[in-house]
Amino acid sequence: MAITKSPVILTHFEELTDPRMERTKRHRLSDIVAIALCGAICGADSWADVERFGNEKIDWFRTWLPLEHGIPSHDTLGRVFSLLDTKEFYHCLANWVASLQLDLQGQTVAIDGMTLRRSFDQASGTGALHLVNAWASDLHLSLGQLATEQKSNEITAVPRLLEILAIEGAVVTLDAMHCQKQTAEKIRLAGADYVLQVKGNQKKMHEQLLQLFIDYGDQDYRGVRRHVTVEKNHGRDERREYYVAPAPPKLSEQWRDLRSVGMVFRYRKSGEKLSEETSFFISSLPPKVRSLAGHVRNHWSVENSLHWSLDVTFSEDQSRLRKGNGQEIAAGMRRLALSILKRDTTLKESLRGKRLRAGWNNQTLQAILTSIQA
Repeated sequence: MAITKSPVILTHFEELTDPRMERTKRHRLSDIVAIALCGAICGADSWADVERFGNEKIDWFRTWLPLEHGIPSHDTLGRVFSLLDTKEFYHCLANWVASLQLDLQGQTVAIDGMTLRRSFDQASGTGALHLVNAWASDLHLSLGQLATEQKSNEITAVPRLLEILAIEGAVVTLDAMHCQKQTAEKIRLAGADYVLQVKGNQKKMHEQLLQLFIDYGDQDYRGVRRHVTVEKNHGRDERREYYVAPAPPKLSEQWRDLRSVGMVFRYRKSGEKLSEETSFFISSLPPKVRSLAGHVRNHWSVENSLHWSLDVTFSEDQSRLRKGNGQEIAAGMRRLALSILKRDTTLKESLRGKRLRAGWNNQTLQAILTSIQA
């Protein structure tokens, strides 16, 4: 079964500006993007792998791409992607997300950062690439990303990322680093709600919340909503107790639309090892404990659903791309491929299984590519 036209998802990248001089264009930019995306879906985790993948699949690619000069070399792939405009690329990704017409109402959008540890370049003095990601947890979808040179720059990067995301109706969750009044303001201006963790970096507020819940405890938590969850997996027992109360007036006056405050007590037992942790959060949502507990849990789960998948399944932490914008564009391709595979319903397989089967079977790859446009 052959494709007669380009999958709809690829039409969203037609606006990309080709950075090459006219005389150097042996391969169409749209063909290069198509081959790279298919490669990312099927397990090609480097430009050399994408070239190998393309040559093995060239007959199938030629059913919907002209490929007058065959498959581009890995050098060509690396050079072209290093020169692409990242803002344009992000805009194309945003257009694709918008085309899905997803309802974000009440959906958790976890914003979190991760460092590509092998992406540093000692010779040029370039540090490792750090990406701030927006991940819609229940929708299994990357809504966008923004690069920073260092983790410490996340605080200024998050407000910029919020400006380019369409998050109306969503519930944005962030760790304690981003418990900033400017960030809360940005989220509310975008028509979304927030759940922000509170730790020692907000010392005064942390002390206020600690004393507040100590006082509630002394009163047997009267007026406080409580919810308990227990999980057992991989030899580990984990119990979480969530406590939620209306925000005190003094805090509400200082933070945009602040309506509730919460405390989470986590107890873990793994073999003979025991650990306990207490954390706090603030939110613009009303004090409904089950709802808030779900958003807090979704934020913690981003480590497995996004970071672990990229590191283990896509070998992102091993990526040594360093030239120009290539590493950032490749990271965007990986997140796009991950979103496509996570949202695919044509196969009941693990991520690794889907990648393998798509690489082995043209019809499987075709089904994954075309199903995402529905």
